[in-house]
Amino acid sequence: MSLYLTIELCSLAVPLIFSFDKKVAFYKLWKYLFPSIFFSALFFIAVDIYFTRIGVWGFNPQYTTSLFLAGLPVEEIIFFLIIPYCSIFIHYVFIAYFPDTALSIKMTRIISLAAIVILSATAIIYINRAYTALYSVFLLVVMIVTWLKAPGILNRYYLTFLIILIPFFIVNGILTGSYIEDEVVWYNSSEITGFRIFTIPVEDTFYGFSMILSSLLLMNVFQKTFGRK
Repeated sequence: MSLYLTIELCSLAVPLIFSFDKKVAFYKLWKYLFPSIFFSALFFIAVDIYFTRIGVWGFNPQYTTSLFLAGLPVEEIIFFLIIPYCSIFIHYVFIAYFPDTALSIKMTRIISLAAIVILSATAIIYINRAYTALYSVFLLVVMIVTWLKAPGILNRYYLTFLIILIPFFIVNGILTGSYIEDEVVWYNSSEITGFRIFTIPVEDTFYGFSMILSSLLLMNVFQKTFGRK
């Protein structure tokens, strides 16, 4: 088994087992969660395929299997299913055990406005760096849509993402070269800002934040559309 796949399966183990915890009952959300992850993943996989082809990033064959789909190692495709599942699980665990903990409307608005300004500036300044520019814009769009259509998501997600960052730094740290001899995923330095958190490009936080938030937004849409039936 490849290192990449081992990391993914280990990440999934605990959230999957505790999805049946009575207080969280995460399994009851699967009918909204799985379609949301799937449709969100379509965008990320499409971009991933393109970015891999033009050399924005690539994968170390030492840490992946020899099975590829559309130029991506199969582990990379699995990533877009497992990591959102684990992250959204953490989000709902927080809600289940701390139901009254949320940011005020005012604080949520301040954080959102600050993020919009920062993301807009980042997209303009780094317009010629594909990874930075694209995911600054994508996160900007997802945040604005969420703020307008489902602001109740953000007042908790801003808090839960801080918790999600803990396993994020561990998993992405390994994938980008922490604790191992070489990185699992390499990045073209001309397509990123160059700012890193340990070995993790800062853009990965935009990437992760938008991937999870887009799934949460779609879940909200599916729950409103089909939850009453």
